[in-house]
Amino acid sequence: MRHQASNSVRLFCFAHDQKYVATAVNVIKLSPFSLQVYRLQTSAMITRFSIVTLVIFIISIFFVIRPVSFKVSLPFRRKPVRITIDLNTAPHAAILILWASQCIAASTIRHGIVGSGEGILPYNILILFFSLAYMAITLDISGVLKAAAFWVSNRGGSSGWRLYTYFYLMVLVLSVILGNDPIILSGTVFLVYYTEAANLDPVSWLIAEFAAANTASMVLFVGNPTNVVICEGFGINQAGFTAYTILPFVACSVASFVGLAIQFRKEKYIPKILPPRDELNPRAVLRDPVAAIVGAFLLGGALIVCLVVSFFHVDVWKVTLPFAGAKFIFDLSWDHYQFIQHKKHPEEQQSDDFDEFMVAQLRQKVHGDAKTPTSPTFSPRVTDDPPPDKAQPSSGESDATEVGSEDKQPVKPTQEEPEYSFLPQQRKRLHELHKDLAHHFPVFFTALPRLPFGLVPFAFSQFILIEGLDRQGWIDVFGKWFSVATGGHIQSSVWIMGIIGVILCNCAGTNIGATILLTKVVNAAPNFPPDSRRAAGIALAIASNFGAVSFTFCASLAGLLWDAILRQKGITIGQLNFAKWNLLPLALMTVVGLGVVSAEMAVLYR
Repeated sequence: MRHQASNSVRLFCFAHDQKYVATAVNVIKLSPFSLQVYRLQTSAMITRFSIVTLVIFIISIFFVIRPVSFKVSLPFRRKPVRITIDLNTAPHAAILILWASQCIAASTIRHGIVGSGEGILPYNILILFFSLAYMAITLDISGVLKAAAFWVSNRGGSSGWRLYTYFYLMVLVLSVILGNDPIILSGTVFLVYYTEAANLDPVSWLIAEFAAANTASMVLFVGNPTNVVICEGFGINQAGFTAYTILPFVACSVASFVGLAIQFRKEKYIPKILPPRDELNPRAVLRDPVAAIVGAFLLGGALIVCLVVSFFHVDVWKVTLPFAGAKFIFDLSWDHYQFIQHKKHPEEQQSDDFDEFMVAQLRQKVHGDAKTPTSPTFSPRVTDDPPPDKAQPSSGESDATEVGSEDKQPVKPTQEEPEYSFLPQQRKRLHELHKDLAHHFPVFFTALPRLPFGLVPFAFSQFILIEGLDRQGWIDVFGKWFSVATGGHIQSSVWIMGIIGVILCNCAGTNIGATILLTKVVNAAPNFPPDSRRAAGIALAIASNFGAVSFTFCASLAGLLWDAILRQKGITIGQLNFAKWNLLPLALMTVVGLGVVSAEMAVLYR
């Protein structure tokens, strides 16, 4: 059946969670359950299914922000099983509940994975992000970031504030190129060791690193998964995205540093004069110069080609995936060549520990209390305990545990042979096979656990839940509210969307969930001018990045990763202190960043 409709009339068909809009070229699909067609002034109808969907969505977000853990006794197990409801379980449980209660259909789940034809294609976004993440992480494994940190440390000299400024600028530059996650992974570990060796308070340096990494990620569309969502959702050219965000990035970076300098102005946080020390050797921590050159060439080439092909409307994941494949082939080939050339026994390879080597050199240069370290000859060592990809938000108020004394070095776990109760022989053989492959191909097996695999189910769950809200009419409702609140004006769209974006990063299932939700809301706003829509998209782009520098660790996956690494290294920055130290930089970045976007829009669309 085909229904003709004028441009001013919107016809809706609701069949449980299914909504169909009839236009002059659309066909209404009839359902055997129910059919309701309206000539409406509004754009959605709220039913009991809609209310249940929204309530379940809010409950899932609550557990993402405040995880709950409890023990359950099972009849076939002697020990109780601990169950945790957090960002890895709550969204998926919500989807199952909504599906069982017929609030969402299987088609909703499918659209949350492959997209619904409205510009956002979830699987495209994840392929693009993982391709670039692999290249960035393997480049970090070559030792480039640690070498850069050593070089910057030498340039800082004995001035505490100069060194602080140089580290801040270094993190900014590297985060622009590599994105925030690789910098959080490597930079956080380095700063923990560096501040411990130099007897510095770690809080001021770690907060600055976190702020810089999440500010710089707004420049390139690949710097953050939220940027990719916005480019896809608003149809923004990748080169154009950088043109829009480069000036807000510069302004936010300066504003953030001013805020950090004000709140860390006391001598105990950043000493004016540092104790004299010897020059650090960046070359000593550059594990593999050949891999570093090849990795930098492939990553840089991928970014340049992506910017070029974006003008020809080519999906950029079709560019980044071949580059990542080339890097993967190089890693395997180069590791195999080194393995044959070195002909080292696996146990000797396993003893090479670059973190220990880096700490030894830092101590020797700062205190002169360690023997001059000898650079290891083998590239990265594979550990069985990679940094976790999540952490439970803490409510403690202590700034940090003491890390200044030598006896409080991070304790390295001893590796023991695992004991298996289920299929012991088969699992033991698999474990031995994994060890052999890890020693033969160390780069790949070091990068593999560092890839953000936790992002995949979480991101898909957010796409599915928000698709459910859309199917139940909530996105249309929120879109109408946004249209009324802004009046369709460019300046009000920038400020309202920017402030809402920062708030929802903390209470809508990380900045990824907030970005997916708000992108759909803006696109659903009725009678909304294209210029205002573009302005709201750019405001959301910068807000979803510096919005991670916020009040909760779960405002971003980078925040959860940062907190997990610090806990693993024996440092605890409580949730309240995290919010306290981020308050001033976030306030300044919000005002300055949105102000620059407003000025850009005023010039472009006057």
